[in-house]
Amino acid sequence: MRGFFHLAICSLALAAPSRRSNYVVHERRAVEAVGWAKSRRADADKIIPLRIGMKQQNVHMLEELLMEVAHPDSPSYGQHWTPNRVVEFFAPSQSTVHAIRKWLTAEGFAEHQLRLSPSKGWIEFDTTVAKAEWLFDTEYHVYEHVSGAEQIGCHSYSVPQHISEHVEIIKPTVHLNSREPNNPTHLHRRANSSHLGQPSGQNGPKTNGVKVYTKPSLTDCDEFITPDCLRALYHFDYTPKATARNSYGIVEFTPQAFLGRDLDLFFRNFSSTQIGQRPIVVSIDGGVIQNRNQSPSFNAESDLDLEYAMALTNSQPITLLQTGDLVEGAGFDNWLDAVDKSFCTFQGGDDPNQDEMYPDTTPGGFNHSESCGIIKPPFVVSVSYGQDEGTATHRYAIRQCNEYGKLGLLGTTVLYSSGDYGVAGFHYVCQNSSGLDDPRGGLNELRFNPAFPASCSFVVAVGGTQINSGATVNDPESACERIISSGGGFSDIFRMPSYQKAAVTKFLNEYPPPYSAAQFNNSGKARGIPDLSANGANYVVALDGSFELLFGTSASSPVVGSMITMINDARLAAGKRPVGFINPAIYSPKFANAFNDITSGNNPGCGTDGFTAVKGWDPVTGVGTPNFEKLLPLFLELP
Repeated sequence: MRGFFHLAICSLALAAPSRRSNYVVHERRAVEAVGWAKSRRADADKIIPLRIGMKQQNVHMLEELLMEVAHPDSPSYGQHWTPNRVVEFFAPSQSTVHAIRKWLTAEGFAEHQLRLSPSKGWIEFDTTVAKAEWLFDTEYHVYEHVSGAEQIGCHSYSVPQHISEHVEIIKPTVHLNSREPNNPTHLHRRANSSHLGQPSGQNGPKTNGVKVYTKPSLTDCDEFITPDCLRALYHFDYTPKATARNSYGIVEFTPQAFLGRDLDLFFRNFSSTQIGQRPIVVSIDGGVIQNRNQSPSFNAESDLDLEYAMALTNSQPITLLQTGDLVEGAGFDNWLDAVDKSFCTFQGGDDPNQDEMYPDTTPGGFNHSESCGIIKPPFVVSVSYGQDEGTATHRYAIRQCNEYGKLGLLGTTVLYSSGDYGVAGFHYVCQNSSGLDDPRGGLNELRFNPAFPASCSFVVAVGGTQINSGATVNDPESACERIISSGGGFSDIFRMPSYQKAAVTKFLNEYPPPYSAAQFNNSGKARGIPDLSANGANYVVALDGSFELLFGTSASSPVVGSMITMINDARLAAGKRPVGFINPAIYSPKFANAFNDITSGNNPGCGTDGFTAVKGWDPVTGVGTPNFEKLLPLFLELP
């Protein structure tokens, strides 16, 4: 699973007394983000793009509305919404739009300067630093990162008290991104880009360095996972019938790229009818399949995702959502823009501190308008990337999470890998009272660090399992602890959704974890992850001209996505709609026997053994691994 780092921390300290008595602090930062130091005051006449995310209506109903179209006992199951209905239902109220416009015009902005997004959720305008400082009763400084990157931000900002209730988030303000130095491959990118595809030895699928020289058989699945191993392991034998009406999307972030010769090498050995086949590439914000840099750091993620997604769904066309150019890169909101025009910003949801903005006027960049609504959302989307939940502000994470919920209302299943570091974050990072720290010193009082967007209640979080040494595809798997550990735990942002309340509460009551409230959110009210799992160890992957073994929940997510795609195929062939958001179904008693319960293994991290896989749901493997031949008839029975 791939990750990136940018830290945004809300302050618990008291702000200085406001210079404007009717103002209240809207957001503040407690400590400076790791690696950043205040350098100097920002130039007063520098122009900055501001956007105000207005409070949306009815978002408190999102879970209830999803349950209506996604719970197997609902009479409205499968009756997904239209895009226009989603936009209109969640748009901010006219009173909110009017209040913010009235405030801004009273502060001297002309009506024509204030642009309303198509989603009706954002107001965007440009202004000087000096004017922004007056408007938000703050001071903007230039912060410098140890890498040399610079960013403008403020320690806190305020708005009039009567406006605060109408505003969710304002950008750019308190959020600083902890980014790594420019990589040594000389791919050009801006110093302030949030680069999800950034090559790194600790991001993406992992390897043990083993090369594979002979074609494995089903008797070798404990050492070498192939498509045939997965078919046997999960009873996944299905030939698609409705490929023209079905769709499956895989998200990749530039400069990550597949190599055509790797696909053909894999197909030649494991799916011969697909030699020469390629995914349907949708370029989002200048996304390119670059081949200038070829190494596991650039090719492992895409090669793994596509080789297995294509082989397991043969002959279903796979859509590759290649996101971001070689200069800017991209964030999660960029691919959301492409499948949901209402989310676009500068007309929509993007966060300039966490997502890349287009046009990109840097030489070699994508100097065109951002890709807004250029493709209908695929029925299934798998994303093998993530970030530490602690690096996203609550407001940013919640707003993005709600967009995944809206995609569920439209009938799309969104899957995210749950992470490869057990209860720790990327690079084994855990949280402490000062922000983030590295726990490899064995500290056991560090706070666990779940992954986002996997922790969002409206996505399917996919953990990892393994076939134990000496075992066969007919034996029970355990939680993955070989090279990687299945990411899992409890969110510090998102509350427990109703669909998993019974399962998670049962786990907490019957198998109470031996950790304190300082180590994880043990309130009994937090969203638990993962939701389910699939094998994440010993994948045989054609990579840069030879076969290697790869490990990670990077593999687990597209495997589950492939099974859901084939379930959709069967439903479409039967004249029904795709399944959409599957979580209410997979947690329901009706579906309990359709999963292989994983009852052994842990997900260590932060100086602890992590959580333990037990009978029923657990924060290591979720409800277990899918049994396709049992899942298929259950979903086909639904309207």
